[in-house]
Amino acid sequence: SPLTPPPQAFQGRHGRAYLFNDVTNITLGGKEDRMLMTGLHTVRDVFCTPCGNLMGWKYETAYETGQKYKEGKFIVEKAMVLHEGGW
Repeated sequence: SPLTPPPQAFQGRHGRAYLFNDVTNITLGGKEDRMLMTGLHTVRDVFCTPCGNLMGWKYETAYETGQKYKEGKFIVEKAMVLHEGGW
C-alpha cells in the first residue's frame, strides 16, 4: 500500500495546526468570513462530536488565488487534540 504523506504544518489560534483532506467524528459550525494570516476565508468551525470541543476549522472558500488549495480541507489544532493512553 502506498504511504500517505504527513499533513502539512500550519499555525492555528493555539499554536501548531495541521491541514487534512478529511477528518472524522466532527460536527461543523455555521459559515463565517474570517480574516486569517493568509487572507480572507469563509470557514466553518470544527467540533469534536463525542465531547463538543472546538478542534479547528474547515476552509469553505479562499479568496486569494494562492490559497485556493485549502478549499474543502480542515485545520486541526494540535493543542485541541487529547489522546488518552499516550501516542
